[in-house]
Order: sequence, then structure tokens, then C-alpha cells
Amino acid sequence: MKLLKKPKKSLGQNFLIDKNIIKKIIKIGNINKKNTILEIGAGYGSLTKEILEKKPKKIFAIEKDTKLSISLENDLKNFKNIKIINDDIFNIIKGKKLGTNVIVFGNLPYNISTQILAKLILTKSWPPWYKTLILMFQKEVADRITAKTKSKKFGRLSVLSNWRLEIKKHFDISKNCFFPKPNVDSSILSFSPKIKNIYNIKNPKNLEIVTRMLFSNRRKMINKNFKKLFKFNNSIAEDLGLNLKQRPEELDCDMFYKIAMIYEKLAD
Repeated sequence: MKLLKKPKKSLGQNFLIDKNIIKKIIKIGNINKKNTILEIGAGYGSLTKEILEKKPKKIFAIEKDTKLSISLENDLKNFKNIKIINDDIFNIIKGKKLGTNVIVFGNLPYNISTQILAKLILTKSWPPWYKTLILMFQKEVADRITAKTKSKKFGRLSVLSNWRLEIKKHFDISKNCFFPKPNVDSSILSFSPKIKNIYNIKNPKNLEIVTRMLFSNRRKMINKNFKKLFKFNNSIAEDLGLNLKQRPEELDCDMFYKIAMIYEKLAD
């Protein structure tokens, strides 16, 4: 790989250079000629070029780094089905002018990976504009996303991710597959939107409030924080069949959603 410049730590630039891994990632998407693809952080285009070989209908390749964006424009100028966008992914998500049923690929910068995922989960309209998310995370973050109740890694990120998405872990990726080599390994996860969600929380901020409050003292029983959340209304825990002597990681995701729905109803 010919580098234009030294990778920027501020942008979390670690470029995936292992072609076998790139092919494995692309295979997850089952890309066909009808698909629209969004790639987050196209970099030098290693993944982009493999996607182009599948001949999708359209590719939106997002690259915040201006020099890399110009390089991609030059390298891929002969392809009519790709648009290089030199912008921040948060602006793209907010704009939502990408069509529907989009397949999203992303080697996410470690420093903002959870923020990007949260934005994709908390989009107002549901089902969302994307069909599938195929995202790479630092392994430790991926473990938190996929963590099950009663485990030390189960937390706010686990609850939020499982609310609207079906999650699948595919494989881990060694830090040796990147340039520059990061300090940690990575993992590939895919996410599919839950079309029918029995936990219809109208304002996602209410779920954030509930999880933030209950996980604020994760080593302690939820008793005090739960009572603060509901202004010492003791009947709510009884109605839920909730044992307030439990620690937050002992609750399952469904219980957090039920609590959030009650909180939302009382807050209106």
C-alpha cells in the first residue's frame, strides 16, 4: 500500500491491509446488482475496490480526510456507480439522503465507534434507511456490545444495541492485519434492524436516562437509583416483579426496556 501521508491519530486511522480478511468481510454482505452500499471511512479504498467487483447499483464512500478523498477520486474515476463524499459520517447519518435498504460497511475509528453505532440505532424513523450494518470494532467494544446479562461486560452499550437490532459476531481480526498496527485486536459484527419491536419506546432518550441511572453504580444494588428514577414510587418495582437487591448487570435487556417504557409513560 502506497501511503500519501502519515496516518492521523486524531481520525483513528488504522488501515486494513489483509486481502483475505477484506474478502471475508465483503462476503457477509451478500452484495448484488440491486444493492446500495455505504462505506464509512473508505481510506485508501482497499475495501471499496473489493465492493466494486461485486458491481452494486451504487456506492457512497465516505472519507473525512481530504487528501484520502482526493486520492480515491483519482483512483476510482472510471467507475460510474461510486460517489466519494468528503464529509463527517455524522453529517451523512443526519442527512439520510441515501435511499433505503442500504448495506453499510465500516472499519470504524476506535475513538468514535460507539458514537457512530448509537447514532445509527437512535435514528427517529424506524425501520431505518439501512438494511444491514457490517461494522468493525475494537474487540473489547465488540465484547461489550454482544455481552449477555450477568457478565462483567454487560452494560449500557449491550442494552442499547439489542433494543432495535439483531446482532451477530462473525470473527476477530488480528492487529497484525492493519497499518499502522493498533495495540488491540478487532472484531466484525453485523446488525439487522428489528422490524417489529415489542418495546416501543417513543423517545430513545428515555432508555438512555434509565440505563445511565441504573448503571451509574454497577457494583451496587439498583435499589437507591431505581427509587430516584421513579421518585420513590415503590409500586412500580412490584408491578414489574423486579428485585431491587439486584445489581444492574443482573437484569436482562427486556427488563431495562420495560422500565424505560414505564418511565416514558410517567414522564409524559
